[in-house]
Amino acid sequence: MSTQSNNVYSMYKQNVQKYFENISKITPQYFQAMTQLQEECMKTCEKTINASVSVQQEFAKKAGITTEIPEAAKTAIIDTNKQIVQANTVNNQFVKTTIDATVQNFKTYNDNINAFAELNKNTIQSWINPITQKN
Repeated sequence: MSTQSNNVYSMYKQNVQKYFENISKITPQYFQAMTQLQEECMKTCEKTINASVSVQQEFAKKAGITTEIPEAAKTAIIDTNKQIVQANTVNNQFVKTTIDATVQNFKTYNDNINAFAELNKNTIQSWINPITQKN
């Protein structure tokens, strides 16, 4: 900013601009940190489950517990897992489509914001004209 103004609207614009410049700088860092957190969380969950299954498997082996399951149970487990994965895929597609539509709505609004502002200015002028003409 070149100079600070005492005009309330200039001050407002300058401060809003500084705010959004700051947000533009930190938002990518925030999303990167959240992505890393999510990745570490998924790795931790996977490793925890795998370690737990490994311990149970070792215990069953040493205790002589049979771990064979009937074919019908095996089929049910596999089918259920396929359905869970498919439902997750459909849910992710739905969420992505919703986000894409929301982004497009923001783009459309951004493309038209100047027209909205001009319309509002014209409306204000039409309200002010009768008042200023009487004075």
